[in-house]
Amino acid sequence: MRILIADDDRVSQRLLEGTLTRLGHDVRSVCTGTDAARALLEPDAPRLAILDWMMPGADGLAVCRTVRAQAPHYVYVILLTARDRPEDMEAAAAAETDDFLTKPFDVRELRGRLKAAERILDLQERLLEAQDALRYEATHDRLSELWNRGMILDHLDRELSRARREGQPLAVALADLDHFKQVNDSFGHSAGDAVLREAASRMKHALRDIDAIGRYGGEEFLIVLPHCPVEDARGVAERVREAVGGTPIDMGAEPIRTSVSLGVAGADDASTPTSIVQAADEALYRAKSAGRDRVEAEFHSAVT
Repeated sequence: MRILIADDDRVSQRLLEGTLTRLGHDVRSVCTGTDAARALLEPDAPRLAILDWMMPGADGLAVCRTVRAQAPHYVYVILLTARDRPEDMEAAAAAETDDFLTKPFDVRELRGRLKAAERILDLQERLLEAQDALRYEATHDRLSELWNRGMILDHLDRELSRARREGQPLAVALADLDHFKQVNDSFGHSAGDAVLREAASRMKHALRDIDAIGRYGGEEFLIVLPHCPVEDARGVAERVREAVGGTPIDMGAEPIRTSVSLGVAGADDASTPTSIVQAADEALYRAKSAGRDRVEAEFHSAVT
């Protein structure tokens, strides 16, 4: 484990550093509270700090308060002190220190405190990973790994507001895989899922970095194209169409050919997420009616 030591007593610092190194830890030492706070606010800072109470620049309590207020991740703080009065303990608790180590320290006590710190930091890491997983589940479609309907519509709402504020063009495309039911009926739902995942990946990689795509429902996908006039959006949609249908999807023994139809709509000052998606849906309907595997565009998206 990487540990920061902050102690202006060189003898005490070297003794603690040597002990921690022998216990297998990667140790970094500083002599002032100012340096300790700076080191603990770095992006790749140690997750555990042993701070002397009294130091030049800032004492251990001040460093702890700074870290609690500004550090991007949690730092487990052990306060190194000879103080043991109730009012001292109360002050340390108010500064949100995690533990105490009495000077001069006992090696066995130090080892026990470090093991407790490691358990707590490991638990916190697992909790953060679980939180990230839940956040991902709440915002992404599990099958396609794209944004889900709610997220892509929220993104569209924000981009519409920004387009109006900045006077920039914005377009959307609604994409629908052609004859997708036949894929499920002919090859099974597992093959259908694989086709949908691959088509989603191809569409995503055909877009610009600033574009966004989400699964709108079933085999439909909504694409948001900021800073893009509808004429240019039609070109992006053609690139998406070619990416999906240009090469059969490899399913082992029998490659599956698929295609996608797209409806494109450009936003105007009266556009809402509902109206521009409806306009794109009307253009998509025309693309389907005209034979599929094509792009149609709607130039006025506001519903009157």
